[in-house]
Amino acid sequence: MDEIRMPKAEYNHHEMVVGIPRSLLYFRYGVLWERFFQELGVKTITSAPTNLKIMTNGSRRAASEMCLAMKIYMGHVESLIGKCDYILVPRILDFGLRRVMCVNFEALPDVVSNIFFESPIRVLSYNIDVSKKLDERRAMVEMAVSMGFSHGKSNKAYKKARKAQNEADSRAVKQNEAKYKNDGITLVLAGHSYILEDEYIGKPIMQYLNENGVNVVRADLVDRKAALRESERLSPTLKWELSREIVGSLVMHVHDFDGVVLLSVYPCALDSMVNDMMLRKNRITHVPILQMTLDAQTGTAGVETRLESFLDILKMRKEVEAGNGREAEA
Repeated sequence: MDEIRMPKAEYNHHEMVVGIPRSLLYFRYGVLWERFFQELGVKTITSAPTNLKIMTNGSRRAASEMCLAMKIYMGHVESLIGKCDYILVPRILDFGLRRVMCVNFEALPDVVSNIFFESPIRVLSYNIDVSKKLDERRAMVEMAVSMGFSHGKSNKAYKKARKAQNEADSRAVKQNEAKYKNDGITLVLAGHSYILEDEYIGKPIMQYLNENGVNVVRADLVDRKAALRESERLSPTLKWELSREIVGSLVMHVHDFDGVVLLSVYPCALDSMVNDMMLRKNRITHVPILQMTLDAQTGTAGVETRLESFLDILKMRKEVEAGNGREAEA
C-alpha cells in the first residue's frame, strides 16, 4: 500500500481548507473531524447532503461491483473538487482483536486516489490499525504533526475533539434508548449510520415510518461497549465492528420492540452474511423481521409498499396478542 498522503508541513494553515465528504464514516466521526480541525485553526467544508446528482455522479465514477454506499461516497468526493485544498479520507483497519472494519475502509484513501487520479484532488489521511499500535489518538495527532502543527497542540486538539464526539454520541444514544419506552408499534431499523442518516436513501424511510405513527428506534445508536459484549451471545466469532454493534443492540433490546427492518445497500457482502445469520438464529427470530436491500433507485414507491405490508403484519400481530391477553384475563 502507498504511503498515507499528507500535506507539506510548510503549508499556510490559515489558508488551508479541508473537505469532508458527508458520507460513510462522517455520520460516526463528523463531530470529531470538524472539531479537530477547528481547534487547529484549519477551515473545513462539508459536502451537501446526498441527492440524485451526487448518487448518479458517484455511480458513474465508481467500479460496478462497489456497494451503493461507496458509490455515494465517490459522488461526495467529486462534489468537493475545486472547493478545498485537501479531502479527508481516513484509513481505518481495526480497533483490536475481532474488531475489524470492512475492507473498503482500509483501502479507501487508495481507492479515492486511483478513481480521481486525473482530477486536481489531494488526499489527507490518517491510519488506524490498533493491531499495530496505531490507535485513533496517535493517528490523528501524527496527521496534524505532518501538517506542521506541534505535537502538544495536535494532542490538545484531539482531546477536545474526542470529548465533543463522546458527548454528541451520549446524547444521541440517550434519546434513542428512551424511544423503547414509547407506546405504539416500536420498529427497529438495523442498519449502518451511513445508510440511516443518508438524506437520499435512509432518511425517506424513517420519514415514512414516522408519518405512519411508528415509533422508530435505531439499532446503531447504542452503548457501543455494551453492544460489543452482548453480540457474543448471538455469535462469538463475529469480527466486524459495526456489525457487532448492531447485533449486540438487537440482543440487548430483543424484548423491547415489535419488529425489525434489516436495512442494507447492494451489494454489501458483510450485511448479506450477518443479516442471514440473524434471520437464522433463534434468539431473535420470534420477532417479525423485514430484510430490505437498497439499490440506486430513483423512487420510493416500492420501498413504501413493502414497509406498508410489514406494518400491517405488525399491527395484526399486536391486535392478536392483545386479544389473547383479554381472553386470558377473562
